[in-house]
Amino acid sequence: MHLDAKVPDGPISQKWDKHRFNIKLVNPANKRKYTVLVVGTGLAGASAAASLAELGYHVKSFCIQDSARRAHSIAAQGGINAAKNYPNDGDSIWRLFYDTVKGGDFRSREANVYRLAQISSHIIDQCVAQGVPFAREYGGLLENRSFGGAQVSRTFYARGQTGQQLLLGAYSAFMRQVNKDNIEMFARREMMDLIVIDGKARGVLVRNLMSGRIEAYAGDAVILASGGYGNVYFLSTNAINSNASAAWRCYKKGAYFANPCYTQIHPTCIPVSGFHQSKLTLMSESLRNDGRVWVPKKSGDLRRSEEIPESERNYYLEQRYPSFGNLVPRDIASRNAKQVCDEGYGVGTTGLAVYLDFADAIKRLGQNTVTEKYGNLFDMYEHITGENPYKGSMTIFPAVHYTMGGLWVDYNLMSTIPGLHVLGEANFSDHGANRLGASALMQGLADGYFVIPYTIGHYISSTDLPSVTTEHSEFRVAEEEVSKRIDRLLSVKGEKTVREIHRELGKIMWDNVGMSRNKSGLQKALGQISDLRDEFWNNVNIPQTGNHLNKNLEQAGRLADFLELAELLAVDARERNESCGGHFREEYQTKEGEAKRDDENFSYAAAWEFKENDKPAELHKEKLVFQEVELSQRSYK
Repeated sequence: MHLDAKVPDGPISQKWDKHRFNIKLVNPANKRKYTVLVVGTGLAGASAAASLAELGYHVKSFCIQDSARRAHSIAAQGGINAAKNYPNDGDSIWRLFYDTVKGGDFRSREANVYRLAQISSHIIDQCVAQGVPFAREYGGLLENRSFGGAQVSRTFYARGQTGQQLLLGAYSAFMRQVNKDNIEMFARREMMDLIVIDGKARGVLVRNLMSGRIEAYAGDAVILASGGYGNVYFLSTNAINSNASAAWRCYKKGAYFANPCYTQIHPTCIPVSGFHQSKLTLMSESLRNDGRVWVPKKSGDLRRSEEIPESERNYYLEQRYPSFGNLVPRDIASRNAKQVCDEGYGVGTTGLAVYLDFADAIKRLGQNTVTEKYGNLFDMYEHITGENPYKGSMTIFPAVHYTMGGLWVDYNLMSTIPGLHVLGEANFSDHGANRLGASALMQGLADGYFVIPYTIGHYISSTDLPSVTTEHSEFRVAEEEVSKRIDRLLSVKGEKTVREIHRELGKIMWDNVGMSRNKSGLQKALGQISDLRDEFWNNVNIPQTGNHLNKNLEQAGRLADFLELAELLAVDARERNESCGGHFREEYQTKEGEAKRDDENFSYAAAWEFKENDKPAELHKEKLVFQEVELSQRSYK
């Protein structure tokens, strides 16, 4: 299948405006005749549902939690990028576009990234109008702070809870439409399958997590906004409920999965403390604005951070990257932290941590100002670790955070299944091989508020969509398959818990498909994943039945999908014989230890097609053409 990204012709600065004019519209009186199913209620899903309902479409929304307010979007604490140039420090749409393409190590689609930068300012205006309490300067203008991968201050924020405040804004718009009966909200539902009729996405099957019932819903188009797949590593900064099953069901129905090997390791997380942990905690990248990253110059130094004098500290990021210092992109900061720990300079009880120190910021700005900026983050750190970050350094270490890969979409955010549109972290769009900090919130809201309302209208108005009900035979066939899968899981009656097997998968992935990868390690991982998948289906133990709330059953279904996704992720990493962004192959690095791309052979998005009967997935390539940004070795020195 030819991958047509449907990028409009013309100058990049005019593509989106001309495209919005040229695409077909749906008459306002006709919009209410169409039903759109939206899976996911985070920033992308809630903003899309609210926007489409406001336009007049009938929307059915499916939330895996009890409320949209509990979506994982609230965990994006640090801020949201926008090219408003309020600080007058040289920012522009073009600079945000350039920084994002460069930050993604030249592995993203130029047209999508430019549109994202172009829309960014409108997002801020929208959210201010909703009452999002962004930080403000003394004069009343919105405040900005710096973030990794940029030399300008373009990140808008609400202390250390930006994601939560933005989600509350989207949630208020969402609930307004629920109260007007324009959105039907279905809480505690998990998507189990996508219904494809005559080659088009026309419905979903969901499981009522409280009763265990399988429910069917039909519509004219489906929007998937179900987040990323970071929990394939078991320990990650993602919420426990975050999973890849909805996207994986779509993959197995024909939606191509793009760039699964592009996973982001966030450098600023609370280190692993023991075997008991089920997740890790993100300390916002915003802390690297005023915090300084360092390790002792002497290996194995067991003194407390405040006891180590300045002359015996190695501020390694500031020394290696003088232009960007502590604000290098996440992939670079993470690999450098791993390197100094591998060399024996790590701190803490495990030696797998580095220091993040605020003494200089407190001295320069005063503790009250630091508290105003980061107070809730400091409180969270002290609550978890029992240490006061105002008096000593925080300890941090990289952890799995975000996934740049996802379902392949074209410029209209439609997958290879007509009618299935994919938003936010669930798609592969915009970030290339590495996401810059504060760009996840930007992409989710751009997709939901400003892109999908146009592009889904074009699909609906230009597609023959005969009436479909849940009585269609495809719904019955899919329901039988879902029920068989659940029965098979419950019938194993083995000896290992879901958590035990998931933890084993996570260790395989972290050790071999984590911050650095090599061919032999990837081959080893593929063998181990295959063996573990066999053990799962023969030895997992799921107590109770599927006819009521059963968290073990939920987690088992998601782990079954993770075991398959992990294999595709490792295959994608093995086939990409280069280093770029979050994909670091040890065989391909510069003399300075930086990622070494191979633009001649790998300047493409890898889109994988599922094949039946355990056949290997088929690779399709979308060639990435760079007409606006000159390809170069990424440097932050």
